[in-house]
Amino acid sequence: MFVLDSRLQQDSLVLGDFPLCQLLLSKDANYPWFILVPRRAGVSEVFELDAADQQRLWQEASCLAEALKASYEADKMNVAALGNVVSQLHMHVIVRHHDDAAWPAPVWGKCPAVAYTDEQVHAIRQRLRDLKLDGYAEA
Repeated sequence: MFVLDSRLQQDSLVLGDFPLCQLLLSKDANYPWFILVPRRAGVSEVFELDAADQQRLWQEASCLAEALKASYEADKMNVAALGNVVSQLHMHVIVRHHDDAAWPAPVWGKCPAVAYTDEQVHAIRQRLRDLKLDGYAEA
């Protein structure tokens, strides 16, 4: 049975679901930082997914990244599956701008996290609704 890692629960907000992945928002308003977590138990690496789930993960990540790049007018999209701290497989999809708090460095540990306001979270949820992402359903 799929259970979200406690660190991801602590550090993010659940926004909704794609057919394979749960969509999270990192609790760091320095960057539009989204996280896709395949709802598969005991998986820590992309290659541990079956072929159909591997393809679905990349489709969902690509769909999200492409839509966010246009919506946020991103200079660069960072898409990565890193699991050194949280072993549960998860894919970061981070909108980057040349003038963001960490540019051009990675976002991890560069700046203290800034909490979202309720209004900011509401605006992000609305933005996702407006994007009409294929297969996405809000939580």
